[in-house]
Amino acid sequence: MTTGTYNNTHEAARDARPPRPHEDFAFTAANVEEAARIIACYPAGREHSAIMPLLWLAQYQMADATGQAWLPIPVIEYVARQVTMPFIRAYEVASFYTMFNLEPVGQHHVMVCGTTPCWLNGSDEVFRACRDHGLRKGEITNGGAFTLTEVECLGACVNAPMAQVNDDYYEDLDYARTRALLAALERGERPTVGPQDGRQFSAPAGGATTLLEGAQV
Repeated sequence: MTTGTYNNTHEAARDARPPRPHEDFAFTAANVEEAARIIACYPAGREHSAIMPLLWLAQYQMADATGQAWLPIPVIEYVARQVTMPFIRAYEVASFYTMFNLEPVGQHHVMVCGTTPCWLNGSDEVFRACRDHGLRKGEITNGGAFTLTEVECLGACVNAPMAQVNDDYYEDLDYARTRALLAALERGERPTVGPQDGRQFSAPAGGATTLLEGAQV
């Protein structure tokens, strides 16, 4: 078979396939403007550098349209075309970072850090609380409310153990606090983000130990 014959056969087979879900994806008018703004942040010829924020933008649009923040293959293809990037390179980015979801996820994507600092401080108890609440790794559970994922370091080691839920960080977790967090989310509430033990940001867990005279003045 000659190259020309192969190409014609391949294109005919491609054109004859049934439409794939989300193959008609396109940025909304507002996101077209936002994508142009993002791409303009990079020098001419360096548009590929915009791939991560554009994938993030597309994932948010999928969440708004379907209730599930994820990136189907046709969506990744669409984003790649916006910066004339081969699909496989865009897919490599999307499949490397856990911030991008290649499968549908629940309304609340619970990402629990299992790296050493969180593990040493009790992430196993966080996972146990998730299991006892009905969550299972990599599955959509609780009637579409949750997806549980174990992730690597999320950069909040001083507040370990912690979990990220969608875009929010919940820190200083233990079994009871995790169960309370999940119950609140399931009720439709948005619990206060950050430390769950009452401390301010990354302040010492036992209270101030320095500059005590100045604190009393």
